[in-house]
Amino acid sequence: MVAQNLRLAIRGLSVVFTRRRGGSVTAVENLSLGVREEEFVSIVGPSGCGKSTLLRIVAGLIRPTSGEVMLDDRPVEGPGADRGMVFQSYTLFPWLTVQGNVEFGLRLRGRPPEERREIAHRYLDLVGLRGTEPAYPKELSGGMQQRVAIARAMANEPAILLMDEPFGALDAQTRSVMQELLLRVWEQTHKTVLFVTHDIDEAILLSDRIYVMTTRPGRIKTEVAVTLPRPREVSVMDTPEFIALRQRVHGLIREETLRVLGLESRDHL
Repeated sequence: MVAQNLRLAIRGLSVVFTRRRGGSVTAVENLSLGVREEEFVSIVGPSGCGKSTLLRIVAGLIRPTSGEVMLDDRPVEGPGADRGMVFQSYTLFPWLTVQGNVEFGLRLRGRPPEERREIAHRYLDLVGLRGTEPAYPKELSGGMQQRVAIARAMANEPAILLMDEPFGALDAQTRSVMQELLLRVWEQTHKTVLFVTHDIDEAILLSDRIYVMTTRPGRIKTEVAVTLPRPREVSVMDTPEFIALRQRVHGLIREETLRVLGLESRDHL
């Protein structure tokens, strides 16, 4: 991709983990990618290819062995409020109310109470949860808890939102609703997003571009532009253009899966 106007730039990234019983494993090797401002980019690939590891490096939770991660031309050297993280598990604080969870980062940053309340209400409105402020996480469904987690991440107004299979723990119907919600939220905010998923349809529906990774060690196999017009509706999934993208991305991942199994020539599988 064109290396300009990048909010996030990853160059020559490698990660090698040392095993407890000796030896090492290379999870990511010489990986480079970029995300432009206000762009929604997804990462897909075979299981174990290093997608989540890559996201945790951008979040500052894992230190790379080599290479660099630059956010707004500044090196990422640890966690920071300029990155909002949404995990597959809801990671809400069970002892805090919905309001308290969304305000948590704002409180740490010293924002005054009235400002915290106004910001929390704004983002709870955005995810369709106004009125739930006094509730505790255990009183909410899984989909509602994940909406609170998204509101909490966005309330800090990060430069980039990092989402690690955020809908993976939800049932199919709730997941579909959450995808529609995220589409609507992105259309309203144009937040820069780096999104990890194993769901090809989800990646195509949400993204401007998709990076397909190889099997371990994870590298970028190819970049796929999603040229479907925005704003998007779920009905776009039935169009020939969407189906062609699905077949292309599925084929790329299938190539990697067969390669690691030594079955590249078994076209009938």
